[in-house]
Parts: sequence; C-alpha cells; structure tokens
Amino acid sequence: QVQLVESGGGLVQPGGSLRLSCAASGRLFAINTMAWYRQAPEKERELVAIMIGDNTKYADSVKGRFTISRDNAKNTLYLQMNSLKPEDTAVYYCKYSDYAGYYWGQGTQVTVSS
Repeated sequence: QVQLVESGGGLVQPGGSLRLSCAASGRLFAINTMAWYRQAPEKERELVAIMIGDNTKYADSVKGRFTISRDNAKNTLYLQMNSLKPEDTAVYYCKYSDYAGYYWGQGTQVTVSS
C-alpha cells in the first residue's frame, strides 16, 4: 500500500502563487511516476503535470506558470503554481504509479478568487 497526503491548498487572489506538496509513504518503488491532476466542479479530472524520472510534461493550460518537482530523500512531490487564474480553481490530486498499481491522494482545494 502507498499513502499520499497533499497539502498547501487554499484561497489566493488572481496572479498569486501557491505551492502544493504530496508526501508519499508505504511501499514505494524506486522506479515510479508521480503526477498532479485537478478536477473542477462538474468537469472531468485532468492531468496538470507529470514527472517520469527527470522528465516533466505539463498541460498546455499551465505551461510556463506551474512547475512540478520532487525531493526523493523526502518522498515528496511538489507543484509550484504561479500567476494563478480563476480557471485554476479545482481540487488538486497527487497520483503515484509503479509496476504494481497506482494510488491517489485525498486532494487539496485550490480556489483562485478576488
């Protein structure tokens, strides 16, 4: 089993920044993929950013504004979000995948509003 705990969400004004964290624990394998997804009300869950080894990919809507990173010593994934827009409002989820399966965190709410 793998446990994922997200933190760092909150209310921020347009143009502001937040940093999300996802702490992983349990049965972790060295070769894995971690990613951030988000789900806005009445919308499908969508991929925001993914990290495979040292390679990263981003949704077009967040390129240049969001940065995904990880601290392997702490088993923690981060998402630095800058220049936030109201359309970034969503519940953000962390996902861990390895050869045995995948796991989701409980989500953290991000609200961008003035």
